[in-house]
Amino acid sequence: MTTAPRERGWTAVRAGAWAIAVALPLAFLLAFFAYPVAAILARGVVTDGHLDLGGFAEVLADPRTWRVVGHTLGQAALGTGLAVGLAIPGAYVLYRCTFPGRALVRGLVAVPFVLPSVVVGVAFRSLLAAGGPLGALGWDRSLVAVVAALVFFNYGLVVRVVGSVWERLDPRAEQAARTLGASPARAFATVTLPALAPAIASAAALVFLFCATAFAVVLVLGGQRYATVEVEIWLQTTQFLDLRTAAVLSVLQLVIVAATLVASGRLRTRRERSLALVEARRATAPLRLGARACAVDRVAVGVTALTVAALALPLGSMLVRSLRQDGRWTLEHYVALGSTGDRALTVTAWDAAAISLRTATDATVLALAVGVVLALVLSRRPRRRTGRRALGALDAAVMLPLGVSAVTVGFGFLIALDRPPLDLRSSLVLIPIAQAMVSIPLVVRTVLPVLRAIDPRLRQAAAMLGAGPGRVLWTVELPMALRSIGLAAGFAFAVSLGEFGATSFLARPDRPTLPVVIYRLLGRPGEGNYGMALAASVLLAVVVALVMTTAERLRPPHAGEW
Repeated sequence: MTTAPRERGWTAVRAGAWAIAVALPLAFLLAFFAYPVAAILARGVVTDGHLDLGGFAEVLADPRTWRVVGHTLGQAALGTGLAVGLAIPGAYVLYRCTFPGRALVRGLVAVPFVLPSVVVGVAFRSLLAAGGPLGALGWDRSLVAVVAALVFFNYGLVVRVVGSVWERLDPRAEQAARTLGASPARAFATVTLPALAPAIASAAALVFLFCATAFAVVLVLGGQRYATVEVEIWLQTTQFLDLRTAAVLSVLQLVIVAATLVASGRLRTRRERSLALVEARRATAPLRLGARACAVDRVAVGVTALTVAALALPLGSMLVRSLRQDGRWTLEHYVALGSTGDRALTVTAWDAAAISLRTATDATVLALAVGVVLALVLSRRPRRRTGRRALGALDAAVMLPLGVSAVTVGFGFLIALDRPPLDLRSSLVLIPIAQAMVSIPLVVRTVLPVLRAIDPRLRQAAAMLGAGPGRVLWTVELPMALRSIGLAAGFAFAVSLGEFGATSFLARPDRPTLPVVIYRLLGRPGEGNYGMALAASVLLAVVVALVMTTAERLRPPHAGEW
């Protein structure tokens, strides 16, 4: 007699818990993402309380606008094409083959994706500027430098997305083609490449998105000459104080981002379906590279070795130049981090580093709190079609902060969060919130595949043994997802530590983060300031690399592409 009421009680408790789990993260996203972005949209189309599209007409009639849009799309297309073309051989060598030191090379290739963009800009400047190892090529402040840096950032992402599928492909289809007389190249083109196409297309869409919204790299390496929409928004806001033009440009960027996210979402769905198919099969052991490797394997190894060496070159140049002054080896640039430079800073670089660590810690806690709850919600499998559609819409909404630029988010914070009940422009929590918004999609994409891979029969067995929903969560789901949560924490911390786009708008002069300090040092003349920028960049790169290599050890078998 008491079983039915108890069951109804558990059903009500479960429904209420999931309602809260959906409502709280959505409220956070609405308050600190949707509202600021909507404020930007309103600033572009509303004047004195009335709809006014004159700003669009003025901005769209300006030839500079289309030049900036052309730079954005052109640089993104070049960066995407080169990153994908170079990464396919790398995915084969690092995920389909085995050799001594493969795990170490995988980890090194993954580091550039989470390196602070300011650090990458400084690294390429140290390589290409006058006096650098490649300074004679004249590529400083050029399109070549910008595109090379974009490839540097995104090569590891493509390798991971494509490689995670490639290592699970059933090799028997390609072996059958070879048995029927196809050459290795033809077997790859006709059998393997079509199977990899969803993963390659998904990776290309993501890389295009990241290239189109790149900020600090373009600002440091290209300047106003090769300004993208992202850089132009920053210039119009901080230098020209033209908020209306910046708002219109933000709307244009949102259109580009929305189109790319739609394409990326569809391609990711196709990739996940193909991955589900190949995971159902038992893949053979990885191929061993050796002296008897075929010509295709030797080409893939050669391309991968040259690419990995090229990835290490900018960072190596930055490290060497940070230790050199007046033709001699010295640690003076690192010692100078304890000072404010040649009147370039208001605080020391060490103080800024401490601020960065505290801010990144706060941002990571926020990102995990919101992202893990969202991942738990998205991992459910509703029986009704309406429920599945609602989760699909929520999944797409969660990805939006990843596509919308950090500059747009920071700009939106400035113009929206200046009145009660969200008057936060003078609050110290604003920067951690902005950095958490950038990290939340990464947390979700890291934890969600692991939660979806949990056999639902485990939950059912725990429930049949009398465990309530909360106990199932604590004893079944979270323990199995713990490694992925640790990996997500590493990603969130590394990304927050190096975030520059939103922070450049929001950081107070007396509380800058280390990326902001590096950019200020680069903007000041003098060899001492430049040497300090190099030393601070090395420091930041080392911390991020240590965080990521530690987090990579926690990567579970079913982790996402991040």
